[in-house]
Amino acid sequence: MTDSVASETISSQPPRAEYARRLDELSVRRSRIEHRERLAGYAKLALAVVCLIWILVRLRHFAVADLLLLIPIAVFVVLSVFHGRLIRDVTACSRAIHFYEQGVARLEDRWAGTGITGERFLEPSHPCARDLDLFGRASVFELLCTARTRAGEEVLARWLLAPAPPDEVRARQHAAQELSGRLDFRESLASLGEDLALGVRPTQLVAWGEAPAVLPSGIIRIVAPVLAVAWILIAGVAVVNAFTELMLSSAGIARAASPLWVPPELLVLAITLVNLGLSYSLRSHLSEAAHAAEEAGRDLNLLSQVLAAFEREPFTSPKLVQLQTRLKQGSVLPSQAIARLNRLVEYLESAHNLFVRVFDFVIFYRLQFVLAAESWRRRYGRSLRQWLETVGELEALAALGGYTYEHPEDVFPEFVEEAPCFEAKALAHPLIPRSRVVTNDLHLGRDLQLMIVSGPNMAGKSTFLRGIGVNAVLAQSGAPVRAARLILSPLAVTASICVLDSLEGGISRFYAEINRLKRIMDLTYSPVPVLFLLDELLSGTNSHDRLIGTRSFVTKLVERGAVGLVSTHDLALTAIPEEIGSKAVNCHFADRLEEGLLHFDYKLYSGIVQTSNALPLMRSIGLEV
Repeated sequence: MTDSVASETISSQPPRAEYARRLDELSVRRSRIEHRERLAGYAKLALAVVCLIWILVRLRHFAVADLLLLIPIAVFVVLSVFHGRLIRDVTACSRAIHFYEQGVARLEDRWAGTGITGERFLEPSHPCARDLDLFGRASVFELLCTARTRAGEEVLARWLLAPAPPDEVRARQHAAQELSGRLDFRESLASLGEDLALGVRPTQLVAWGEAPAVLPSGIIRIVAPVLAVAWILIAGVAVVNAFTELMLSSAGIARAASPLWVPPELLVLAITLVNLGLSYSLRSHLSEAAHAAEEAGRDLNLLSQVLAAFEREPFTSPKLVQLQTRLKQGSVLPSQAIARLNRLVEYLESAHNLFVRVFDFVIFYRLQFVLAAESWRRRYGRSLRQWLETVGELEALAALGGYTYEHPEDVFPEFVEEAPCFEAKALAHPLIPRSRVVTNDLHLGRDLQLMIVSGPNMAGKSTFLRGIGVNAVLAQSGAPVRAARLILSPLAVTASICVLDSLEGGISRFYAEINRLKRIMDLTYSPVPVLFLLDELLSGTNSHDRLIGTRSFVTKLVERGAVGLVSTHDLALTAIPEEIGSKAVNCHFADRLEEGLLHFDYKLYSGIVQTSNALPLMRSIGLEV
């Protein structure tokens, strides 16, 4: 692992071999560090035993020579620091190993269920997120996401949910290409901080940063520390005075008159009452402010380290340089400011210690650190939104860079102004293992806007539709696509493939489906053409109403400039292209029956399917039909 990869050499080995090589090196390195860590631990234990025995033996016969005990104590302190550093190195190695193990799992198609699923980003009203498996187990998001912070997760999810304009997509592509070769840098990101489960909550942190101050920031900032110091000094004088009086009285010596006008005990009582009164008057606001700061500032250490990594790294692509420039504005770097806030929050959390809580009402421990946090908020609070957004974009780009590196056969799409356009060569679904994937060509545009896809069960119709949609989403987020070539215009991707009913909401599947169709139709009024992917449209009604409804709906979509596909088992729908004209065609997936077994090639053919396999499939599992 290195701090800077400006001169990093991109390995000529394929990703699988490079990951395996680095895993071997890291495993050897971790073993060496663990060996040193165990030796340091044993040495600490031995020194502790020696010091303890020495103290017990010499307790009643202490001499000047026994000051030599300070030497092993000093060595113990040095060893403790060294041991802590070794433990951190072991942890960093373990995280780097996990980073490459996850990479190998993705390359070997064992990644499903091992990463961040992003289910919290699934919006029921989104026109394609559920249908295209953008979030959840074995989803597009899980395959892509390597972000260390929640800000990175949120930006990546937003990019998948909302297509970017072509210029922005091209900028992300260049950034992803640069970051794809920065393997050392992406490894260092994976080795930072603590577990993500306890990470910063961007929305909560930004809300705290932009909220008005809870405590007054005027004279209280001066009065509180003055009263705290005064109480400590006077209490100290009172303790010393009481101890001196006790010693003198035990020796039978009369005590001289005190030079103080007021006995220290009375001064302690007076200032204690004053401090208690101030604490009582601020108790509700103080608790509110302290709780808000602690909740908003969880695991800021990770955010600070990720920011520092992006601040240090030399970039060349315009998008990365622009984002890095945002972080370097001002006299204080965001990583330094966040690190300072992290220390303040840690001090605040230590106020829950029983000893601190006992004296908090008179020394204003929490109050002083809350005031410091309020001062930080006034200075940097308004910058938090931009810092989090920037680091989120950088992490999302790093995730795209990792995906680019691990999929060298995939290509970046080309964007054209002539709309609508979706022209793909050797297109395949990116979530299907490459060893099992079957590619197909597709061309949709002004001349051909609609394809009615017929075919038997399990022939690949739904998967084909999903593959088109997922690649369109990846293309407009800035990622490479699973194709030999993809040319497209900006498109609003919509789908009706996996529409669910709602028992709680009292909505049937058919009603949920027609609501989805209404949203798709509404999107055709926007400037961006719609790409629609409809599987078994209106299957919840009778064939007569289904034919009329489907024909009317897709005809209106074509009239409004949308392009897309409709898959169906109902051969009556294959008559629709004849009514629409040259802008619509029929195509199909086929199967063949050999020795009682069905076989599929998952290839798209022109024309209408001539076979049906429903009855053979039912008989193959033992149903009598």
